[in-house]
Formats: sequence, structure tokens, C-alpha cells
Amino acid sequence: MKVLVIGGTRFVGPLLVQRLLAAGHQVTLFNRGTLPDPFGARIERLQGDRTTADLARLLQNRHFDAAVDFAAYRAEDTRGAVDALGGRVGHYVFISTGQVYLVREGAPRPSREIDYAGPVMPRPTDEDELGNWEYGTGKRDCEDTLVEAFETSRFPSTRIRIPVVNGERDSSRRIDRYLFRLADGGPVLVPDGGTHLVRHVYAGEVARFLTDILGNARTFGEAYNVCQPEMPSLVELLGILKGMLGSRSELAPVPSADVVAAGLCLRDVSPFSTKWMSMVDPSKAEAELGFRHEPLTTSLGKIVASFLAYGYATPPPDGYEHRPKEIELATRWLAAR
Repeated sequence: MKVLVIGGTRFVGPLLVQRLLAAGHQVTLFNRGTLPDPFGARIERLQGDRTTADLARLLQNRHFDAAVDFAAYRAEDTRGAVDALGGRVGHYVFISTGQVYLVREGAPRPSREIDYAGPVMPRPTDEDELGNWEYGTGKRDCEDTLVEAFETSRFPSTRIRIPVVNGERDSSRRIDRYLFRLADGGPVLVPDGGTHLVRHVYAGEVARFLTDILGNARTFGEAYNVCQPEMPSLVELLGILKGMLGSRSELAPVPSADVVAAGLCLRDVSPFSTKWMSMVDPSKAEAELGFRHEPLTTSLGKIVASFLAYGYATPPPDGYEHRPKEIELATRWLAAR
């Protein structure tokens, strides 16, 4: 199978390429060429900017059995892909996000694919809120463009909605923020007690799912949520990580307002405590495609092992320099309790 991978140079994309090559597929990468990849002469590389005419120019007269698009964020991006690949691709897979539900007014948690339809919340004025809103609405615009292309010309696309992705050596380093704090032995702030439920997905399982569905006509025109089945609370998740690390850190359930009042950034202290953490329901992919995510403890075990082997020497950016202030707040709160 000839497979085109658009974008995806940082995290899940390389895992997908690795799986494709191991399965004997021919892989072509299209990206801006700003980041190196480890695949050497095993793949073909097309360097260009999809916001220009590069995609159409470089794919002219090219045919692919499948394409996976990690780098579409606006309707113009997917419209350009449809124009460039229409009639020349057997299957186009679009990587979307659970955030398409978060920007929908009144979407339930966890969200199913049928919960996509509905009014979008008003455009926020807060800068951080706006960035997340624009990301979610942009992905919705991409999806709507693909639905229209399927309905009008049967463009063979599948939309994959994923929540927070965890994995070894994740460039976003969200889970590393917790691992570093647990590993240093000091108390760890858990905003509002961490009682809210979390449901994420392991990067390797996303790559496996994508590999498995390529060319599956049953998925054309459909959307699928892909995630783990478990829904631990955040404090339960931290308890699992704490046990795997052998950490003696105490978990301090401090109110979010106190964290902010101490001059700390809630997102840096606890990235899984923000409101922009989607929770999706994978039952459609499980029932229709037989998808089964590996156990959460298996995924976390691999992440912790990689952290101890490779990541421990380099603290995550954005906030860890304020760790003494966190420890002071947590210690004071635990003593008062």
C-alpha cells in the first residue's frame, strides 16, 4: 500500500510511519521539512507548505492508496486536500480532536459521535479560552468540509477524534509535569482534589488503530472516537503513577483558587485539570471495528519506564522553575489540614 502522511512530525506521526514500514507499506511524507525524521532512505519526502499551492503542485499526477492528515486545522486545509487528492487517493484519514465536542454547547461527557451536532458556544474574549475555542471550531470546520465532500462526490474520508494523547517522549510533556513532581519527592498540588474523571489515549494505540483502518471502506464518511476505556479520577491516575515511580510525594488537594492566588499557572501545575480536557466514548469504534485499547496500566508502565530511562534529566518547560513555590503552598495546606 502506498501511504501519504501529511504533517505529524512530532509524536504520533513517527509512530504511525514506523508501523507502516514494519508492515511493508511504502510511505511518503509531506511536511515543511523543519524537523528531522529517523527513517532515512526508507521513505520518500515531499517538502512544502500546505497553506500555499505546494500540496496540489507536489501531488499532481500522484496516486496513493491512503493518506493520513495530521496537519489540517482550518476548512481551507481539508478543502485543499480534497482538491489535491480527489480521485487520486483510496482513503483519506483526518486526525481530529475531542475538542470538537467541548466547543459545542451542552455536549455530554463522555461524548459520543452522535453528540457532535449542535450549536457552538459563543466566541470567548479571554485569550487562552479563545485559542482553545479556535482549535476546536477549526477542527469542526475541517470535519464539515469532509462530510460535504463525501456527500457530494463520495470523497473517501474518515474522521478520527482523539482526546489528550500520552506516550513516551511526548513533545507536549504534559504527563512529564506530573512525573517530575512525583519523582522529586516533594508534595504535589492536585487542584480541587483531582476528583474529576480523565480519559485519554496512548500514542501507540492511535498509530495501531490508524494502521488497521487504512483502506477499510466501511469507515468512509464516518467519524470515530479513539481512546482508552478506563476513566480514573485525576487523583487515582496520579496514585498509579506514584506507585510505578515508587514516589513518596504526598498529594495535596488544594483549591484551584489558592493555586492561582499563589501566582502559579494552573495549566503548568496540573495540565489535566483545565476545562479543555475532552472525554470521548469509544464504544462505536469498539462495536463496529473491534477496537480494543490496551490496559491503562500497560500504557502508563511504558511511559514511566521511558521517563526513567530518557526524560528524567531534562525538566519540562513552563512552570517547573516555580516548584519551590508549589511545595511551599502544598506543605502549608497539608499542615493546616
